[in-house]
Amino acid sequence: MNERVLAIVETVLQKSSREHPADAVLRAELKRQEALPPLLARRVAEAVFAYYRWRSWVELEPAAGTGRERIPLALSFQDRFETEPTSFTDAELVTRAVPDWISKHLTITPSWVRALQSKARLWLRTHPDQRHELAARLKDCRVPAASGLAGALEYCGDRDLFRTSEFHEGLFELQDLSSQAVGLICAPKPGETWWDACAGEGGKLLHLSELMANKGLIWASDRAAWRLRRLKLRAARARVFNYRLALWEGGAKLPTKTKFDGILVDAPCSGLGTWQRNPHARWTTTETDVEELALVQAKLLRHAAAALKPGGRMIYAVCTMTRAETTQLIDQFNQSIVGLEPLPVRNPARLDEPPAAQVWLGPADGGNGMFIAAWGKAR
Repeated sequence: MNERVLAIVETVLQKSSREHPADAVLRAELKRQEALPPLLARRVAEAVFAYYRWRSWVELEPAAGTGRERIPLALSFQDRFETEPTSFTDAELVTRAVPDWISKHLTITPSWVRALQSKARLWLRTHPDQRHELAARLKDCRVPAASGLAGALEYCGDRDLFRTSEFHEGLFELQDLSSQAVGLICAPKPGETWWDACAGEGGKLLHLSELMANKGLIWASDRAAWRLRRLKLRAARARVFNYRLALWEGGAKLPTKTKFDGILVDAPCSGLGTWQRNPHARWTTTETDVEELALVQAKLLRHAAAALKPGGRMIYAVCTMTRAETTQLIDQFNQSIVGLEPLPVRNPARLDEPPAAQVWLGPADGGNGMFIAAWGKAR
């Protein structure tokens, strides 16, 4: 392995912790490197993620030691899995690829853990009318099989997409396929008024705005001002202007008195659905996180629902699969809320399935694990 790559990977592993997630440390370290070629940067990322995917195996290897020699060993497990997946038994993967406490919160299946041990796919979102032109310009792109995901492209090349002219021209966003499905399920119309209640850095807001043809209005709120500042920068590059920003902690006092045609509650969650893309989180997320976040999600839904217009729709989305944050939470919400009814929606990744008020997506569809529920308010 290239010595420079090995040294950077070792630094990332040493600095990573629950307070300093590996993906954030990785971005910072790569930014610090002077003129690191994109191919080497990709090798660094692959090695970091391979280490956390195969950490349980590496730590039980007697000859692994405790230092940088563990890194090529983790990569060797990744290579073996990709070339000889059946050399790892289902029982071995189920018991070692994820922490033990997970089994109390969802059913661990061999297909799920095998997906977690595979490399995540990189998805772009562009305007459907520009998809084929963008694919020709970037090269190394694939169109997804699902016809309902018309703006999606899978990128399979080695270029640093953030440095491309196409990115700086605002021709695409990096957005996971399941996150793109959330915006399509929201299906906002030009001229409507929407609220992105947990907007973060604005990934889904940009999609909502595109679907609205930059017409109408989107209120974007978050509890962190720094996330909203980043949202402004992203919106400017994407030429999105039909939004307003407001801080909101999730309490009963809403950020505006506006009533909305649609509300998206893309709630903070335990993030199990991202464990293929972000394997470090498997070892830092705790059972307490799940329990505490379920209470936050219930509060967000209850308070946000008060801002919905008659005839409006509310969408709840979390990139996790624990019962406490998905079906159990929704059952409790449906029993406590008055005036909202579950709203059947179509899964854009599986248009052959009938509409349903609860939608699941996952690695089998190509992206992160995602749970989506929808309600409508009577007129």
